[in-house]
Amino acid sequence: MPKGLKPALVTLAAAPALYGLFGFLVLPGVAQQVINRQLPRFVTQPANLERLEFNPFTLELTLHRLRLGEAGNEQLAFERLYGKLQWDSLWSGHLHLAELQLERPHVEVLLDKQGELNLAHLFKLPPASPEQEEEPAGAPFPVHLDRFLLSAGQIHFQDQQPSEPVEVRYDALQLEVRNLGTLPNDTAELTLQASGPNAGRIDWSGQFSLVPMRSSGKLGIDQLGLATWWPYVRNSVPLVLENGTLSLSSDYQLDLAEGFRLQLQNAALKLAPFAIKAPDGRPLARLQSLEVGKTSLDLAERRVSIGQVQGQGLETWAAREADGELDWQKLFASGAPGKTPSKSAADDAKDEAGQPGAPEKEPGKPWQIVLADVRLRGSRLYLADRVPKQDVELLVGPLDLSLRDFDSLGRSPFRLELDSGIGRQGRLKAAGQVQLSPLAAQLQVGSSDLDLRLAQAYIAPFVRLELRSGQLDSALKVDLKGGEKLALRVDGRASVKQLHILDTLKNRDFVKWRQLTLENLSYRHDEQLSIERVLLEQPYARFIVNEDLSTNVSELLIAQEKEQPKPAGKGASKSTKQSATQPLGIRIGAVEIKNGSANFADFSLRPNFATAIQQLNGRIGSLDNRRPKPASVDIKGKVDRYAPVSIKGELNPFDPLDSLDIETRFQRVELTTLTPYSGKFAGYRIRKGRLNLDLHYRIVKGALNAENSLVLEQLQLGEQVDSPDAVDLPIRLAVALLKDSQGRIAIDLPVQGDLNNPQFSVMPIVWQTLRNLVVRAAQAPFKFIAGLAGGDADLSQVEFGPGSSELDAAAQRSLDALGKALKERPQLRLEIEGTSVQASDGPLMAERRLEREYRSLYYRILQRQGERVPASADGLKVPEDEKGPLLEGIYRSRLKQQPPVEWKELGKQERTTRLREAVLASWSDNTLLLRQLAQARAASIKAYLVDQAGLDDQRIYQLDVGISEAPAGERISVPLQLAGE
Repeated sequence: MPKGLKPALVTLAAAPALYGLFGFLVLPGVAQQVINRQLPRFVTQPANLERLEFNPFTLELTLHRLRLGEAGNEQLAFERLYGKLQWDSLWSGHLHLAELQLERPHVEVLLDKQGELNLAHLFKLPPASPEQEEEPAGAPFPVHLDRFLLSAGQIHFQDQQPSEPVEVRYDALQLEVRNLGTLPNDTAELTLQASGPNAGRIDWSGQFSLVPMRSSGKLGIDQLGLATWWPYVRNSVPLVLENGTLSLSSDYQLDLAEGFRLQLQNAALKLAPFAIKAPDGRPLARLQSLEVGKTSLDLAERRVSIGQVQGQGLETWAAREADGELDWQKLFASGAPGKTPSKSAADDAKDEAGQPGAPEKEPGKPWQIVLADVRLRGSRLYLADRVPKQDVELLVGPLDLSLRDFDSLGRSPFRLELDSGIGRQGRLKAAGQVQLSPLAAQLQVGSSDLDLRLAQAYIAPFVRLELRSGQLDSALKVDLKGGEKLALRVDGRASVKQLHILDTLKNRDFVKWRQLTLENLSYRHDEQLSIERVLLEQPYARFIVNEDLSTNVSELLIAQEKEQPKPAGKGASKSTKQSATQPLGIRIGAVEIKNGSANFADFSLRPNFATAIQQLNGRIGSLDNRRPKPASVDIKGKVDRYAPVSIKGELNPFDPLDSLDIETRFQRVELTTLTPYSGKFAGYRIRKGRLNLDLHYRIVKGALNAENSLVLEQLQLGEQVDSPDAVDLPIRLAVALLKDSQGRIAIDLPVQGDLNNPQFSVMPIVWQTLRNLVVRAAQAPFKFIAGLAGGDADLSQVEFGPGSSELDAAAQRSLDALGKALKERPQLRLEIEGTSVQASDGPLMAERRLEREYRSLYYRILQRQGERVPASADGLKVPEDEKGPLLEGIYRSRLKQQPPVEWKELGKQERTTRLREAVLASWSDNTLLLRQLAQARAASIKAYLVDQAGLDDQRIYQLDVGISEAPAGERISVPLQLAGE
């Protein structure tokens, strides 16, 4: 062996052993001690590395259980960090790591109320030198990592800055990266999974490179609870989250080489369920589900394309408050609780831009949002308006909305389809094309059963009317075009059904109809409204002419404060000036009325006239406010179904005071329709009669000249009415004196005057020549007819004995005389008011009834015992000793109660007396028995006059009976009354 070779071989053989001994045993222990001694120099929290392993032959390094932070409250920690360095790193010129493994890492990411991060205070960073100039970044150190694996990671994030702290935990973090390098075009493969109890699940897979910074792949978040992150939202707007879960996924491409470029493809989002409310607990919005799919985003192009949006069960609440602002507007304006607005950097930039000399910034490219297909199903909008005096609430829904091919730039039309319920039973549909720029729309709009009562709160400040019912149906074609002047065109058909409007001043019907139909309706904005035909089915209206020729319509209008007109300045537009001088043209081809009715009253006449009109049918000719030509009127109807009425002539409804010539004729009108007015002004109701009335109204330039002819046939007055306005005359005789040989009363009533200052001349009726005779006969009618019978007895009443309805001889003589007189006055009728007096009739009637009860009960007892009894109980005599036991049963059956317990201690005779007194007291003031007695007395009088005096029973009326509270007397008087037929 050559000299010196042996030591070399020994050294060569010992070198690996020494290298292994140093690498396996010495280096790990020394490195661990050095690391633990040096850690306090770089960190602010207690730090410790438990163990370090190194394989010098395979270049594998393993760190076990590193902890940064207090025990039990570590800020950074991991269980094991394993790394393997490839040997080619020694000659390849770059760091080549075969593998890195990080097991059970734990990170605490904490932000305090001032926004300071705990990790920033965990390490002791050297202070930055202000004099040190920043050097341009050079090429990154070449590093290549074949595989990085992170398993069972834990991240705890907490932010104390919002009003409610945000806290998130991911306790199942898995990350694998392959072929990560800092050399150009090194592309790594990455997969990430993370999940937490409130943070949902994150799945990320894709590729990324560090030089240049690029990434692409697929990112998905599933079942993310929005409640965890909601405090960030509530810090800006005061919305309270009730429920919310979000899932999303997307393919992406991110390029940071030249700016920030992001593209998303096949993005999808699902929000289900979702609900928010206001801080005071009011619900604001709820959503069953919202799915967004087939979505792409190009950040550089500022374009979002959404292929499909499907929403289900959206519910939204919105209200206009009393001050006119929306409640949502107030919520967003108020901001989050505890936050005060501060001046942002954007505001500073605006201020800077506003300074003299600041360069003007060109507006950026607008965002473009394209919606291919949007469908919302089953939505509901709960709307409220608190501005009117009475709150208005409206349910819109269930609502189905569909949009197709929508572009936010508005240069192309999109398809709109809407189908929604309105209120309880209304329906609204719309379908067609809409374009935003320039504004244009072609829509088919249809509605059915829209409740018009919603308008009540808005019309109440202007008119004293109540909209009781009304539904709107329509089928319209709407064409809208924008530009310098808005052009709106509406064509179609509309109808209002079951309209009912009440006059709240007098609480009576004002206007109603079964259906109002507008056929071939055509509207041109600011130009003309044209209706080919207006069809009114079963309309009703109440029209009243007051004494001063004002109408009930004017009474219903509520005076409004007039605003001072503003003078038109130089900047007034031409269209504004035209609208001030040229009103909207209104043309109606014809108005047809089918089976209408009306209540008409004219208080300018003396006597007043009022009647109800039915079966109105007719036609009003063409009406055009730009061609003030009178329209023909030809309407026929009937009063109370049978009396004909006709209205003919011409009128100009747009200016009735300028020209009017109308003839109205009423024939064979039953005068009973005038009963309320005859009672008020004549003091009597009308029982019978007919009226013929001809009214001819002519108006020329406001001057009224009316010729009215009134004829009454077979007039008969009814009962008298207590009225302070009634004339102080015996009206019945006045009617007889006014009748001619044919039984008619004819009166002419001319009316003349200025409608602005009415002055009338009415021909009065003179009664004075016959007044004395009429008054004398009217004041003592029974004495008058007694003289006709050849006597002077008082025939105004018939007397009866207490408790009896039998006519005695005196009563019969009085009725004989009355019957003779009535035969000579066939136009008179007799009215009988049956009467009983409780004080006189009650006790005797009760005694008689008790005797009948004794006989009836005793009769049935004898029948059961088999005794021989008469044919009826009327002639039966009850022994006195039997009445006591019978009275016990009568008391219980008639008074429906047991005798008082204390009566058991009484003697037999005293007990019987108590029972008898109780039964008699119960019957003596029995209203039913007293009324029956009064009815029997009236029937006795009528029967005698019909059977004995020979009067026609139709001339005798039995009035409702009365019970008098007069004191007891020997005789009871039944009053009689006389009236004309």
